[in-house]
Amino acid sequence: MISWRDRVLVGGAALGIVMAHGASTPGRAQDSRGGVLDEHPAIQYASRPATDRVTKLKEALVQSGRSLQRDPRNGYLLSVLDALGVPIESQLLVFSKTGVQRAYTSPENPRALFFDDSVAVGYIPGAPFLELAAHDPQQGVVFYTLDQASTPPAFTRRTSCLSCHVSASTENVPGMIVRTNTVGDAGDVMPHSDTHDVNHRTPHPDRWGGWLVTSEGPTPYSQRAHSGNITFSGRGNTSNQVFVDWISNPPDARGYPAASSDVVALLVFDHQMHAINLLTRLNWESRVAASGGRAGASADGNVRHLVDELADYLLFIGEARLPVPLAARPGFAEHLEARIPKDRRGRSFAQLDLVSRLMRYPCSYIVYSAAFDGLPSSAKRAVYARMLEILSGRDSRAAYAHLTSDDRRAVLEILRDTKPDFPPS
Repeated sequence: MISWRDRVLVGGAALGIVMAHGASTPGRAQDSRGGVLDEHPAIQYASRPATDRVTKLKEALVQSGRSLQRDPRNGYLLSVLDALGVPIESQLLVFSKTGVQRAYTSPENPRALFFDDSVAVGYIPGAPFLELAAHDPQQGVVFYTLDQASTPPAFTRRTSCLSCHVSASTENVPGMIVRTNTVGDAGDVMPHSDTHDVNHRTPHPDRWGGWLVTSEGPTPYSQRAHSGNITFSGRGNTSNQVFVDWISNPPDARGYPAASSDVVALLVFDHQMHAINLLTRLNWESRVAASGGRAGASADGNVRHLVDELADYLLFIGEARLPVPLAARPGFAEHLEARIPKDRRGRSFAQLDLVSRLMRYPCSYIVYSAAFDGLPSSAKRAVYARMLEILSGRDSRAAYAHLTSDDRRAVLEILRDTKPDFPPS
């Protein structure tokens, strides 16, 4: 029998955010110590029971005897979004031919993504499946499909999605992929073109190739400020006809529940998905270290590095500044804020700024996620300690100089009011 340390890494590449199934060879994340991380005895990704929100929904439907309702136009989409509490206002649109159902995706028929802090749902009008990705607090992102024609509906777990969803883009754990692509007139990713991962540190001109980008409010968000809404011809010419066609035709007539792919939702999405991957990698590496007798971040250099990276990311260190003030689509900001606790002064890490940066207070609402709270205690203490070093000013390096004294004070006060386990000093 081959041990977990003797298995080889089988990589996979994904384009866009790919909630994939049906690949022939599942991918594997290679542990920095030479093993295959998702099969390590401390992890056992494929065999341990999942506790993500899709699994909980499946269990709740069985226990209650209820079922999802199928709509003739959208299939089970609206019923799934309602059951999971995912807002329609979060809709994002990808027109690049990426993902497992790429044959159904085009500039005329983009793939819609709906998301909140731990679930993403993919939908393409006319495609056979809904695609779901749910962040399990311990096991990373778990992937499912739901057959739009099945009666009764059934969520099917797809471990084959790891062929794309375990890679350097996901921190080598089952995670989310967000990419920008150079896309041709038919939606195909152009060969030898610039394709790269996106998070909140990516400059705006380098984001959203292959995505539709809409904006609310009176302030125009210039096409030159990002790479969305355009396609490229073989002669190097660009066109925004995909965007013109989208805004000129009623989306509900084509099977979409909303008209927008809002820039603010895109910014939140870009931030959140990388945070999810960092959380999973830190959780897994901490558990592997503990199983080998190296408990505690200080006892393992790889864990220490991940602690520092997560703390920086949660505090928006290196965030790309907004080129113009923005306004969120009505309903999206309210839904985001409603899920996150406020301190005694009514302040929240889910309150948007949108003048020069994404959030009003530079700390991620992901600190309230089940995945953050589910970190091994030694790792979470280390993340808190690192955040305190930064917020107190004890680390005076240039990377942290942009944090004003007011920002630091506000973040510390909110954390101490809303996170009971956050250290007092």
